[in-house]
Parts: sequence; structure tokens; C-alpha cells
Amino acid sequence: MMLPALSLAKRELVRFFRQRGRVIGALATPVMFWLFLGSGIGRSFAGQGGDYLKYAFPGTTTMILLFTSIFGSISIIEDRREGFLQSVLASPAPRSSIVLGKVLGGTALGWIQAFPFLLLAPTVGVPLSAAGLAAGAGILALTAFFLSSIGFFFAWRSESVAGFHGIMNVVLMPMWLVSGALFPLAGAYGWMGWVMRANPLTYGLSALKSAVIPGAAEPFAAGVAVAVIAACAAAAFVACAATVRGEGA
Repeated sequence: MMLPALSLAKRELVRFFRQRGRVIGALATPVMFWLFLGSGIGRSFAGQGGDYLKYAFPGTTTMILLFTSIFGSISIIEDRREGFLQSVLASPAPRSSIVLGKVLGGTALGWIQAFPFLLLAPTVGVPLSAAGLAAGAGILALTAFFLSSIGFFFAWRSESVAGFHGIMNVVLMPMWLVSGALFPLAGAYGWMGWVMRANPLTYGLSALKSAVIPGAAEPFAAGVAVAVIAACAAAAFVACAATVRGEGA
């Protein structure tokens, strides 16, 4: 199972870095969003010492993972259209290895782009320790695996790139918007608070903040947040594997 999975993951990495537009789109868009929004709101934000750039930094890191998972998932639709996916499905490789390869490729791409951005945390007043950086790296990997699995699940069921973009706008982007990336859970209205608590990405972001921001007042204990995002990542992967085993290309 691992050989075909790693081969597919390697293909995703090579394919991604050969397409400069995908690299720029996945990284530049979240960074520009962070700079423009954070600089516009500036110190009018009451949380995190009044500096919105500091507050929104972990959310922007998660947004990089989200955009990477979206672009990576689109390749599934392209592979189906070009006939590559049908060839892989006809091979002796287990279908679960197809899922694992695609998801691992998306996870690696997201991590490779988000982790260097995380190193810029001191520029907004977030001191990084070796332990915090190591914990943050692991949480980024878990969150990237979850988002890549979610992206795979919807891309596999999409017939076109346009259809997948519709799902992105209805599911994936709102998932990020109500994760605590733009506003804290503590200040949300009651119904929005429950929506945020039901959102798995809220726990991934909370765990990341607890790891990299010393003394961050998060609504969930770090261990609980890590356990939830890990469980959701595993459940999403199982759902992807079940979908691929039950359907053709």
C-alpha cells in the first residue's frame, strides 16, 4: 500500500512546484489578505493586546493550508478528466493507497508552505520557542491532513472544477471564517458560538495558537483541541477511503 501511496504523493509535489501559479496563489493570497485586513483594522481590535495582525497570524497560517488543500484537490478532477485516475484505479494498488497518496501529497504541500510562514511570527510580536515551534509543526501537519482529506472527499464527488469551486465557497471557506481566524469565539453570539464549536477547524486553530502564542486564552485545552482535530482527520480519511472503494472514477 505504501509504495503506490508515496509515488502518488511525490507526483503531487513535483506537479505542484512545476506550476508556479499554484504556488503563488496558495501562498500570496492568504498573506495579502492578512496584511491588508490586519493593517486596516490595526490596533482598533481589542483582543491580543490590541494588535489585529498578531491575532490574525495563526488564522492566516491555517488559511495557507486551506488554499493548498483546495488547489491540491482540484488535481483529482483534472486527473479524472485526463484519464490518469482511471489508470490508477485499474492498477493492482489498493484503492485506499490512492486516497493516502493524494492526501499525503496535499498534506506535505500545505506543511511546506505554512511552516516557513509560521517562522515569521516574531515579526508581529509572537516569540517562538523550540518546543512551541515543534508543537506547531505537528499541529500544522494534523490540520493539513484534515483539510486535504475534506478536499479529497468533495473533489472526488465533483464532476467539474466549477462545481468544486461552488463547494469551496459553501463549505471550505466558511469553515475557515468561523474557526476563530477572524474573530474570537468568546465574543460571538450564542448561535455562532455553537457553530464555531461544531467546526473541527476551530480546534486545529486553537491548538496552533496554544502552541505558538505563550499564554493565549483559548476556549479549549490544548490536549482537547489536538485530540479533536486528530479524530476529525482520521474520520475524514476513513470517509474518503470508503467513498473511493464504493465508487468508480
